[in-house]
Amino acid sequence: MRSYDSSVAVPFSEPPWLTGLPSPYYNDSHRKWQKACREFISEHLTPYALEWETQGNVPEYVFELFSKHNMLIPNLPAPLPIDMLKSLGITELLGGLGIEDFDYMHFSIYISEMRKVGIGGPTSSLSTGMAYGMPPIITYGSQELRRRLLPDLILGKKRICIAITEPDAGSDVANITTTAIKTPCGRFYIVNGQKKWITNGVWSHYATMAVRTGRSGAAGISLLVVPLLDQPGVDLRRMKTSGGTASGTTFIDLEDVKVPVENLIGREGQGMKMITRNFNHERLAIVIGIFSSARAALSAAFGYVSKREAFGSPLMEQPVVRNRLARAGAELESLSAWADQLVYQMANLEGQEARQQMGGFVALAKAKAGLVLDECARCAVLLFGGNGYTRKGQGELVEKIYREIPGARIPGGSEDVMFDLAVRQLLKTYRAKSEALKMDKAKI
Repeated sequence: MRSYDSSVAVPFSEPPWLTGLPSPYYNDSHRKWQKACREFISEHLTPYALEWETQGNVPEYVFELFSKHNMLIPNLPAPLPIDMLKSLGITELLGGLGIEDFDYMHFSIYISEMRKVGIGGPTSSLSTGMAYGMPPIITYGSQELRRRLLPDLILGKKRICIAITEPDAGSDVANITTTAIKTPCGRFYIVNGQKKWITNGVWSHYATMAVRTGRSGAAGISLLVVPLLDQPGVDLRRMKTSGGTASGTTFIDLEDVKVPVENLIGREGQGMKMITRNFNHERLAIVIGIFSSARAALSAAFGYVSKREAFGSPLMEQPVVRNRLARAGAELESLSAWADQLVYQMANLEGQEARQQMGGFVALAKAKAGLVLDECARCAVLLFGGNGYTRKGQGELVEKIYREIPGARIPGGSEDVMFDLAVRQLLKTYRAKSEALKMDKAKI
């Protein structure tokens, strides 16, 4: 049987720029950062991820280790909150990367390396709070709120999650029913309701929570930092999901939970604005994580059929097998190239312009990414055969990845909603540009 050099990347296992091919997007800083991330994550996460996913949790010391080495901070949107980090004595990230130099390409590399193991549970356990729970506080929180909460959260002494979804309100955020009513004295909010499918909720000290402080619809939504652990009136129940079990998916019951009014983020009624501000960041992270999982599945299948013999020769000698790999690989590499382009554009547009110009395209990519993972994981399972349908043994990884497909296609906006949103956003941008052009012509 033909041998394969283990020092050479298995096809589809790495993005092209890491296989020696030129790329216009990545510079020396990005390459140095990638090597530092690969070394750290390969030592402290990758070898144990499957075991932790099976156990259903990541040991607490791992979170502490990542915090100690500033390896959770890269989950934040770029540019980083420089002044806040410097006030805590943080001036650089792993490998000597200055916090001022961190851009969305560095962010993309970090997410890709974290998800190189192929499954999302262990990485979500470490990353979700910093990625989605903290940004609203950083951007919109009062000085007092930031001073009180952010040091412990950034240094990993406490955890936070994002709590928006409810039993009857998923992608339709404007339909949430959890209420936060001020007490007559005006010093507290009393929170009642339920939150469901909350990643990391079971071990988070706080939740950045969408609550209804006003009338129905989006205008009545606010964001409130709600204490969770050991808080009277809060009941946290671990949920059993098909995949991503180590991420701590949680059902939260809230009954007359007293929260200081100082925990309000921004002003009442601004919640939807704050939530949507982080959508591009969240969805890009999902896209990057998805194609990393797709790479893990497809490259595992490539390696397997290169060695597995049937009818006297490796499966790779069968044209139908090569055809399956080619079709899935074409989808994967197309998505990877598109993601590079989107990340580069995010890195080179100002915040408001990026939100206006990129929202539709990022939503499209998020919807497409789930379909690509479906194609690649399905291909891998079929090529592994019975081994791909078994939770232990040679096909354990691809079996786990296959179970995570719904977890890729639903969170962050289900694909049907994303496809519709994308067209509406693009139409809105087109009309705005057309109107601006008409006004410019009228001035001439």
